[in-house]
Amino acid sequence: MAISSTTRDAVATGAKLFRGFADPTRLAVVWALARGERRVADLVAEVGSSQPNVSGHLACLKACGLVSDRPEGRQVFYRISSPEVLDLLTAAERVLATHGRRVRLCPRLRRRAPTRRA
Repeated sequence: MAISSTTRDAVATGAKLFRGFADPTRLAVVWALARGERRVADLVAEVGSSQPNVSGHLACLKACGLVSDRPEGRQVFYRISSPEVLDLLTAAERVLATHGRRVRLCPRLRRRAPTRRA
């Protein structure tokens, strides 16, 4: 039995969500925000990346609705936008507690070389 177009759309959207979490720096930003609001400078220090890189990842996460921001004076604080994102992270922790070693060693999930964009 073929899957419906509605199911196909849901699967494609789910794949995009997980692609959003697939970048190590972006995931590190999300994990940091799971512990509370942070400024870009705070995130740069926590994840060990550059300010432009962290800002770019925040822009991506914000565009997807996973992160929101709150200006306060000259500063901007970022946070996880909904409890469901935190639920997903908590579920991922549980899955990794059980399967993390096998995921880490899985030859089919090797990190691919970055593709060049024209």
